[in-house]
Amino acid sequence: MSELLTGVHPVAEALRAGRRHFFRLWLEGKDPPRSPGPLAELLALAQDRKVPVRNIQGGLFDRLRREGVRHQGVALEVGGYPYVDVDDVLAGVRKQGRPPLLLLLDRLQDPQNVGSLLRTAEAMAVDLVALPEHRSARITPAVCRASAGAVEHLAVARVPNLNRLIDRLKSQGIWVVGLDTAPEVQELRRADLTGSLAVVVGSEGPGLARLTREKCDFLVRIPMYGRVQSLNAAAAGSIVLYEVRTQQHRAAPSVSP
Repeated sequence: MSELLTGVHPVAEALRAGRRHFFRLWLEGKDPPRSPGPLAELLALAQDRKVPVRNIQGGLFDRLRREGVRHQGVALEVGGYPYVDVDDVLAGVRKQGRPPLLLLLDRLQDPQNVGSLLRTAEAMAVDLVALPEHRSARITPAVCRASAGAVEHLAVARVPNLNRLIDRLKSQGIWVVGLDTAPEVQELRRADLTGSLAVVVGSEGPGLARLTREKCDFLVRIPMYGRVQSLNAAAAGSIVLYEVRTQQHRAAPSVSP
C-alpha cells in the first residue's frame, strides 16, 4: 500500500534517507526543471535513487489542492513508514558505547504536534522514538510534512503497550523521566538528565496517563515566567530534549554537539 509525501522538504529528506520503497516522483508542470533550485535538486536525488519521474498538469495536484494539502508542486509516491524494533536499536546504541536517549509519546495524537516534536528529536539526535499502537498518531504523510521530513531519519517504533516498554527500559538501566505540570514536581533545570534516559511526553490536554506517570522514575516541570501557564506537547517536549543534550554535553565537554 502506497502513500503520498508532499512538499519539497519532506520529499527531499525521504529521498536522502533512502529508507522507503519509492514508486515515482510527480512534479507539477509540463517540463522538468531546467534551472538550479530545489526542484532541480529533487530531480537529481530521484535520479540517484532510480525513481521514475513524471511531469503532469492538473490531475493529482488539483486533487491535493482541493483537499487543502500544500504540495509545492511535488509529490512522492512511497511505501509505508519503516518502523523499527526497540531491541535492535538499543543493541546498536550499546555497541557504540554511549548512553541511549529515547522519546516516548503517551497518547499524543495531533499530527502537527507529533511532527514538530519529532523534528526536534532528530535535531537532538534521539536514538529511538516509541509510539503506542493504540490511541496515538502514526507516522503519516501529515506527520512527515509537519516534521519537514525529519522523521525520515529517525528510528521510530510502534509498541503494543507503553507501560510494559517502560518496565523493560528500567530493567535495562534506563532512567525514565516524565514531563508534568504539577507545582510540586521538580524544575527541569534541577533534575539530573545525564546518563541513559527515556523522556515521556503526554497527550495534549490530559498529559501523562496515571499509570504511566506512576511508572516514571521521576518527573520534571518547565517553570513558566509569563502569563501563559502551559505549553503544547511539542514545545514542552522540545525544551526537555534540549535540556537533556545540554546537560549531557556539559558532563562530557570533549564531545562536540
